[in-house]
Amino acid sequence: MTLAETQRRVLPRIGRVNLAPTLLFYVGRTFLARFLVLFAGICAIVLLITTVDQLDQLASAKGTSVLTAFLMALLKLPQLAQEIMAFAVLFTGMATLWRLTRTNELVVARAAGVSVWQMLAPVVLISVLIGVVTTTVLNPVSSVMLRRFEQLQARYTGDTGSTLSVSETGLWLRQANENGRAVIHARRVRQSDMTLFDVIVFRFDNASTFTGRIDATRAQLDDGRWVLSEALVTEPGGEGARREARVSVPTELTADKIYQSFAPPETISFWRLPEFVQLLENAGFAADAHRLQFHRLLAKPLLFAGMVLLAAVFSLRQHRRGGVAVTITLGVLTGFAVFVLSNLVFAFGLSATLPVPIAAWTPSLIIVMLGAASLLHLEDG
Repeated sequence: MTLAETQRRVLPRIGRVNLAPTLLFYVGRTFLARFLVLFAGICAIVLLITTVDQLDQLASAKGTSVLTAFLMALLKLPQLAQEIMAFAVLFTGMATLWRLTRTNELVVARAAGVSVWQMLAPVVLISVLIGVVTTTVLNPVSSVMLRRFEQLQARYTGDTGSTLSVSETGLWLRQANENGRAVIHARRVRQSDMTLFDVIVFRFDNASTFTGRIDATRAQLDDGRWVLSEALVTEPGGEGARREARVSVPTELTADKIYQSFAPPETISFWRLPEFVQLLENAGFAADAHRLQFHRLLAKPLLFAGMVLLAAVFSLRQHRRGGVAVTITLGVLTGFAVFVLSNLVFAFGLSATLPVPIAAWTPSLIIVMLGAASLLHLEDG
C-alpha cells in the first residue's frame, strides 16, 4: 500500500474519531475569546465617543459634570452595543477563519476528513447563542438602562414635555402650557384624525391645584386645542355640574408629538413587547414600530449565523488567491451594506409597504442564503 493510499484511508478515520471534537472545540473557543476581546474594545470606543457627545449636550445644564456624562453614556451603552453586535460577529468570524487559513490549520483539518461545514459548525452555534443571549438577556437590561438614561436627559435638559402612557384602562396623556396643566384619560383613540373617545380631563393650575373636571363622549385635536363634544363640566365650589355641547381645552400638542410620546421600542423589554403591542392596538394606535422591534430581536440569532457565513466567504480563500487587504475591505464594506439595506427594508415595514414580519426577517434570511450559496460555490464548486 502506497503512502498516498494510506493517507486517504487512515487520516479521515483518525479525524472523525479523535481529531474532529478537539479541533471543533478549539475553533469554537478561539472564536468566542476573540469575540469577547473585540466586542469589549468596540464598546470601549463607543463609550468614549458617547461620553464626549453627552458632555457636548450637557454643556449648558446646571449640576452636571464629566462623571454625569460618563454615567449617562454608560446607561446608553447596552442599547448601542446591540447595534454593533452584528459587526463584531462578522469581524471576529473573519479574523478567526483567516487565521485558520493563513496557518494552514484548515488544510490539515481537511486532510483529516473535517469539512469546512464542520469547521464552521461551532462558530455558527456560538454566534446563534450570542444572538439568543442578546435578545433574552442584554435587551431587557438595555431597556431598563435606556429608560433611566432618558429620564436623566429630560431632567438635565429641561425637556419634560408631554407624556403618554397606555394601560389596560386606556391611555393617559399629560400636557402643560401657560394656561395650566391637564391630565387626559381616554378609553380608545382613532389615530387617523386623533379623536379620543370616552374622555375625562382633569384640569390643574400651574401650582398643581385642581380646578375642574370635564367628562365628554369624545375629544378631537384641532389646531392647538382639544374640542370636547357633549361635555359635562364640574368645578370645585361650583353650583354643580353643567352640560355643554362643546368645550375647548387649549393644548400645544400635535398628532406627531402625541405619537412620539410613546415609549420607544428600544425602551421596552423583549419579554414585554407582545403585551405592549396588544395594549397599543386595543387603545387604537398603530404598533408597527414595536412589532418590528420584536421580530428583529427574534431574528438576531439567524442574523448572526448569516454574518458568520459571510465571514467564511471572505476569509477561507485568502491564502489561495492573495489580496488579503482587499478581501478584508470587501468584507467590511459588505457588513455596512447589510446594515444599510436592513434599515431600508425595516423602513418599508414601518411604512406598511411590506408586512412587518416579512420586513423584520427578510434581511437575516437573505444574508444566510447568500452566505450559504456563496460558500457552496466556493468550496464545492
